[in-house]
Amino acid sequence: MKKTTIIALVACGCLLAAGAPAQAAPKDPVRALKSKLASGHGVRFTETTTLSGGGKKKIQSRKGTFQFDAKGVAASDITATSPTRPRERTISVGKVSYTSGGMWEGRFPEGKTWLKGNAILGGGSGFYGQVINPAEPKTLAALVKKGRLRGSSLTGKITFKELEKVSRWFDASIPLRMHNDTKVSYTLTLTSAGLVSRVKSSYAATGVFDTNQHEGKTIVIDSRFTGWGAKVSIKAPDPGKVTTDIGD
Repeated sequence: MKKTTIIALVACGCLLAAGAPAQAAPKDPVRALKSKLASGHGVRFTETTTLSGGGKKKIQSRKGTFQFDAKGVAASDITATSPTRPRERTISVGKVSYTSGGMWEGRFPEGKTWLKGNAILGGGSGFYGQVINPAEPKTLAALVKKGRLRGSSLTGKITFKELEKVSRWFDASIPLRMHNDTKVSYTLTLTSAGLVSRVKSSYAATGVFDTNQHEGKTIVIDSRFTGWGAKVSIKAPDPGKVTTDIGD
């Protein structure tokens, strides 16, 4: 090959390299989240929970919606399905939650289908649900501070106790737990806009269920988030269908 041809090819390659746009790093996740926090807007999610250790076993799947206010999550509507219990739906508005089905199936007074209580945000399914809520600014800030960002993935570890301090979602979803020093390993996947599209977390099952059947097993939760900032509307159930009493 002639010397002039080689020079021309090298020059052409340099021009192409210079013209190729560099892949943009994700924007600040907390700032990106706060830009979406507005009343009447929210985000949707789907998730799967498995128990690993001696094989993998699917525990439950959930889908739901979070509705925002200026500070974070103002309301939620979550439906859970499980191979071992009836379908459950929990609506939380402010500090009040309403649960239908699940462990309460068949125990409602006649004409009632919802149990009213303090805001256990995830209902009974919260004990196997995602412990990390990326729609909470304080939670997300703690994860960013403790984690390491590589490309579009943020990975790290945080204890139950540390989550309790920053996350209303965690404290209300798992109000009873055996070991506050349990470590949650997490991986958050970010879009180029800095919004969380996926949360995968795992922790020792004995952190919540300190029994022999959970010894040596790990709870793994994989959640996907879509429609950040979409218009959503979550309302409490018909008062005529709500009760605070439940049968044995």
